[in-house]
Amino acid sequence: MELFLSTFGALFSIMNPLGTVPVFVGLSSDNTKKERAVIAFWTSVNALIILLLSFFAGKYILSFFGISINALKIAGGLIIASSGFALLTGKFAEHKGMKRKRVEEDIHSRNEISLTPLAMPMLAGPGTISLLITYNQEFIDIQDKFVIVSALVFTTTCIYLILKSSYFIVKFLGASGINALSRIIGFIVIAIGIEYIISSVVNIITHINF
Repeated sequence: MELFLSTFGALFSIMNPLGTVPVFVGLSSDNTKKERAVIAFWTSVNALIILLLSFFAGKYILSFFGISINALKIAGGLIIASSGFALLTGKFAEHKGMKRKRVEEDIHSRNEISLTPLAMPMLAGPGTISLLITYNQEFIDIQDKFVIVSALVFTTTCIYLILKSSYFIVKFLGASGINALSRIIGFIVIAIGIEYIISSVVNIITHINF
């Protein structure tokens, strides 16, 4: 249960579905309620597929490029921390490469938004992917992997429910409420990123032969 909660907490904070709500509302404003539910469903499915591929194919990616787990954790920690700073400063969408003008231009030339930009890069970005690759290397027991996959499914289910209720959330919380929650989550995300960097540096130092 501890691994499940820690995995869910880390993924939910880094993916920040609440920060995706305003983008989802903006991109689906011309759709019906039923169409928005379908977009929310396929966004969560696409995000789950990306997460599963990142988790299970991660070790092969590391092996192919000759990247050590400590190097990945430091790089991932920097990316995660930068995402947290973007949340704190209210520039999460820009950090994900989703500038308003670009989104408005892009939506007119795309029939399907559930894969891009919603599932990637808004939800499953570099920070999330590097986190899951790290988990794949740290937790090699079959039972642990099953728990992590369960957390992935639960996280994407929560994302579906949040996106499906996005118009209600915007109406209930308002822009200021969403921004406040994003800044709180941003602080947690920064702490997660720094923790990864510190653990990697400590591990490197302890293995140095003086």
